[in-house]
Amino acid sequence: MKLNIAVLGGDGIGPEVIAQAVKCLQAVEENFGHDFTFTNGLIGAAAIEKTGSPIPEETVALCKNSDATLFGAIGTPEYDNDPMAKVRPEDGLLYLRKELDLFTNIRPIKAFPALIKNSPLKRNIITGTDLVIYRELVSGMYFGEKSLSEDGTIATDLCRYTENEISRVAHMAFKAAKKRKGKLTLVDKAHALETSRLWRKVVTNIAESYPEVEFTCMYLDHASMSILLEPSSFDVILASNMIGDILSAQCNVLIGSAGLLPSASIGAENAMFEPIHGSYPQAKDKNIANPVAAIFSAALLLEHFGLQEEFNAIVSAVHKSFMKKIVTIDIMGSTKYGTSSVGDFIARNIVDADDNLNINDENIGLGKSTII
Repeated sequence: MKLNIAVLGGDGIGPEVIAQAVKCLQAVEENFGHDFTFTNGLIGAAAIEKTGSPIPEETVALCKNSDATLFGAIGTPEYDNDPMAKVRPEDGLLYLRKELDLFTNIRPIKAFPALIKNSPLKRNIITGTDLVIYRELVSGMYFGEKSLSEDGTIATDLCRYTENEISRVAHMAFKAAKKRKGKLTLVDKAHALETSRLWRKVVTNIAESYPEVEFTCMYLDHASMSILLEPSSFDVILASNMIGDILSAQCNVLIGSAGLLPSASIGAENAMFEPIHGSYPQAKDKNIANPVAAIFSAALLLEHFGLQEEFNAIVSAVHKSFMKKIVTIDIMGSTKYGTSSVGDFIARNIVDADDNLNINDENIGLGKSTII
């Protein structure tokens, strides 16, 4: 297969971890006979420094003209610590998501047996955790009208949703649930927010078209506790933009490291794949950042294009690194292996061989066909 892939390293550790993801995709390219072309683009603080804009039009055009985008991370302390900054790195990512109409964000969360001891939760709680969050990505409060009074004492953020914006991500979530364990939970704040009441109405009506899926609604308050007390009870979680953001960040806790969780952002015509960790500026250029989330994101890119064997090869290589404890400091606490050496090991073990796909039952996949 021939794929043109836009590569946006972004800020902080983004360029470092994405370099390892590209390395793994190049190993897939070589071992499976594909033709991948990688083109770099600017975004975030790196783009502001060079162009004055957090997302140059050249980057937007690059992503629109590519088959997929591989993105790293965004944000720096320089802007995070300045509440009066007129331009922010995050503005570039929000604009890109909107321009590409990446309306569904898919975040698989899976507890790997080899790493269960790293979770702050008890083994009996975390064992069997395998869920996926479907988050609406281009509407809601993050994209609503914003205002600040002239004296700087009153601020507003408008949260707005339409029935169509809700229904298109809901259908994708229900289709995923059909292929998984057949359960979907809508998480909202319908007891307090009008937008959540619209979500509940629309999704409840859509649920009638998927009788094979067990559908429930849960308030964010209850869901936040349940995810930590009984994570294995969840299958597919559907949520609005901000609620999905909160829940997926909380899920970092489940498996013991934010450096393990990938994501896919899907639209009708475009797709972007990114680790869900932040830019982690404290680790920039220290060769200690965990590249696995970025590498898993590259695996989701392959799965999106139907390359299931190639997806399995990457996942198996990562599992091999877990089993042999060739991991970064955030997982095992050892400084023996760095970002690049972990990436090298995984890339070297991406092979087209049946016996490499039978390490153990972890190889089922990150999210059991989470991408539709």
